[in-house]
Amino acid sequence: MREVLTGKIHQATVTEANVAYIGSITIDEDLMIKADIWEGQKVLVVSNTTGERVETYTIKGKRGSGQICMNGAAAHIIKKGEEVIIIGFGLSDKPIAAKCILVDKNNLFSAYL
Repeated sequence: MREVLTGKIHQATVTEANVAYIGSITIDEDLMIKADIWEGQKVLVVSNTTGERVETYTIKGKRGSGQICMNGAAAHIIKKGEEVIIIGFGLSDKPIAAKCILVDKNNLFSAYL
């Protein structure tokens, strides 16, 4: 088994950073579905703004909201307004076709990559 890319949300903008919340990243459910990222899945969040990287898990946000919210300690590292890539991984014993998407300035689906 290998850990492989399963899905990616590219060029998203963090809409909120909530230090008071206990861990995770909240993502618009529509984006999670399009990028094949599950609720509770481990993801790597990479800031294109600062280069910082954070591993966390996902929580479904309101559909169509464009919500990308860094929660808990991760909100100290990646802040509101930063551009991020959200990368989902999974285990597979064979190569898979990852679902990678691009979003617009409002974090709404724009295209498959």
